[in-house]
Amino acid sequence: MALALQPQNALLNDISPHLINFYRWLQVGLQPQLNIKHAEKDYYQCRDRFNTLIAEGEAHSQEAAELFYYLNKTGYNGLCRFNQSGKFNVPFGRHKQINYRRDFLAYQSVLERWEFTCGDFEDISLDESDFIYADPPYDVEFRQYSRKGFDWEDQVRLVTWLAAHPGPVVLSNQATPRIVQLYDEAGFELQFLSGPRRISCNGDRTPAREVLATKSV
Repeated sequence: MALALQPQNALLNDISPHLINFYRWLQVGLQPQLNIKHAEKDYYQCRDRFNTLIAEGEAHSQEAAELFYYLNKTGYNGLCRFNQSGKFNVPFGRHKQINYRRDFLAYQSVLERWEFTCGDFEDISLDESDFIYADPPYDVEFRQYSRKGFDWEDQVRLVTWLAAHPGPVVLSNQATPRIVQLYDEAGFELQFLSGPRRISCNGDRTPAREVLATKSV
């Protein structure tokens, strides 16, 4: 969403250190060095190397950023999944062909004024007038996008935190009954949309019913 709005300044936060590391390398002008291939043997070798970098404390490196991009493009159904030990464990995908981006320099000028942080949303430092867009993990069975995950208590905690923010807020999620009730009871205005499902743990591409919750000043 931030790329679409093109703000002069922005703070983007995520609980996944690997995603934030990738964006930070884009910010300084990522020029890929790895010779990546769309092949099952190469995929598992890269997955093992990525997990080794994590174990050795090198998850912040350029190599880790490149491997994270490759694994997400090549893995099964676009999943990003880590086990309780913090290891990336998505199997090889079924893509017939993948067009890997080899040049990321176009993103540098866009991202150079932005700040990227990794941590819990409640630790973000905000001004009262700041506009917030929150995109938490869908309220579905699979939520293991990071080692810690994001459970129902986190969904409730997020909405409570957003409802207390004095500035404008936009929040999106899958429109499950309990999410709709949660957002409605928190005082958000709700709009319902049919969104394309590009990532799935079981290959289901049926459009998902989504809710867009807004709170103005």
